[in-house]
Formats: sequence, structure tokens, C-alpha cells
Amino acid sequence: MKTDIYKKDRKESMGKISYKRLWILLIERGITKPQFREMCGISTGTMTKLNKGEPVSLTVLMRVCTVLQCDLNDVCEIKRP
Repeated sequence: MKTDIYKKDRKESMGKISYKRLWILLIERGITKPQFREMCGISTGTMTKLNKGEPVSLTVLMRVCTVLQCDLNDVCEIKRP
């Protein structure tokens, strides 16, 4: 039982990820979300996670950065509680 409480507290203290910087970058470059998904070869499920601000794999984020020729901090940030 204590481990369940610890896991919950740990998850809440980690913060949330924000992809706001990614959406701003796409707007600045005139890239639509469907174009972005196609360019990066991202599945619809992963795109949904990005839209909802849910975590995605580092591999996906690296692919996004490679395609957009930017750094990780240009596409996401961690919002601390």
C-alpha cells in the first residue's frame, strides 16, 4: 500500500510536459499539424498525445527536432508544480 502512495506522489511531483513551444514553432514556420505529422512520420496516436500534452518517447522528440532542425528545448518544456 505504501508503494502505491509513493508512486502517486512521485508522479505528481514530476511536473507536466508542455508542447506549447512546438505549436508556436509550427505557426511561425507556416506548418500545419497534418503537414507536421507527415513530415515526421508520427502516428495519429502519438499526435494525439502531443495535442493532449502527454509524454511521448524521446525517440519521437529527437525525430521532431531533426526534421525541424531545432533543439529539444525549442519544442517542449517541463511545467513544475
